[in-house]
Amino acid sequence: MIKVGVSVLILAKNEERNIKDCIESVKAFADEVLVIDDGSTDDTVVISESLGARVVHHSMNGDWGRQQTFAIEQAKNKWVLFLDADERISKPLAEEIVEIVTAGDENAYWIQRQNKFKYNEATHGILRPDFVNRLFPKKGSYVEGYVHPTIITPYNNKKLKNVMYHYTYDNWDQYFGKFNNYTRLAAEKYRKNNKHCSFLKDVVLRPAWAFFKIYVLNGGFLDGKLGWIFSVNHYFYTMTKYVRLYYLERTEGKL
Repeated sequence: MIKVGVSVLILAKNEERNIKDCIESVKAFADEVLVIDDGSTDDTVVISESLGARVVHHSMNGDWGRQQTFAIEQAKNKWVLFLDADERISKPLAEEIVEIVTAGDENAYWIQRQNKFKYNEATHGILRPDFVNRLFPKKGSYVEGYVHPTIITPYNNKKLKNVMYHYTYDNWDQYFGKFNNYTRLAAEKYRKNNKHCSFLKDVVLRPAWAFFKIYVLNGGFLDGKLGWIFSVNHYFYTMTKYVRLYYLERTEGKL
């Protein structure tokens, strides 16, 4: 496989368990692998550099969008490909990316992400496959948003045929660690955007709808026990971020 002019952008912090497999899934075709390191205290940087990646140290400060925009600005190539440390590019997808970049067909390309969970097979509910915008020309592109950022590009959207893999959680401590971090960041984002919390609508009713959507409409029940667990956790995830917003408002004396 030939190398093409694409910069793979990986945001990382303490990802020594994931970073090797992540980089190895792209180094056969990517002209540049760029790791933006947010103060790792493990061997993330050492492993990345040993595999030929360029590491830039830059603090995220809880702002994913700003960090991703910074990463785009550091890329040396015309094309950029965002990849999380726990994601892997499949060989058929790598070949498809090479074709796209070689042809120079400037669009924003969405890639289907298939989730892999360590303990059981789960392909519905919150672990159902989803499409994410990851491959696009650098020029005119940037990212907005704290927790679930949005990539902004001036290009038309297209979907690629092949998939990448997302290795979600190695253990439940990791799962609930992200649960705690993401609900806090979500509440802070809502507060910054002056979003208000209604106790009845957001703390009581919205979580119930979130559970119904994941478990019933998105087929979480088809994943058996694990589907039930993830659907209930999604209920509490939704409730927790709004509870945090509810009390952020009162702590700040806004209501």
